[in-house]
Amino acid sequence: MKKKLEKLFENLCCSHCKNSFDENSFTIKRDEEDLTVVGLKCSHCGKDFGMAFLGFGNIEVKDVEPLEVQQGPEPIDYNDVIDAHRFIKNLKGDWSKYLPS
Repeated sequence: MKKKLEKLFENLCCSHCKNSFDENSFTIKRDEEDLTVVGLKCSHCGKDFGMAFLGFGNIEVKDVEPLEVQQGPEPIDYNDVIDAHRFIKNLKGDWSKYLPS
């Protein structure tokens, strides 16, 4: 099970200290046939990421794809705030047309 966890998280790092997760970052709390409960804590800085409930079933280690790090949107800047303010100011009465159905 530890090998599956290492493979799954091999491309990820701690959001606090940026060190990679290693085999000491995972604590298996419960391991059943179709469910594994894991605690994740950075072994370098100690940041606790809580618990994860994982359903591996009969997946082999070679079949486990590592999680992919995705970049978030660009930070909001001053112009974004001004644009949002103008948009809201000019909505008038029919603001519901901008809500998803």
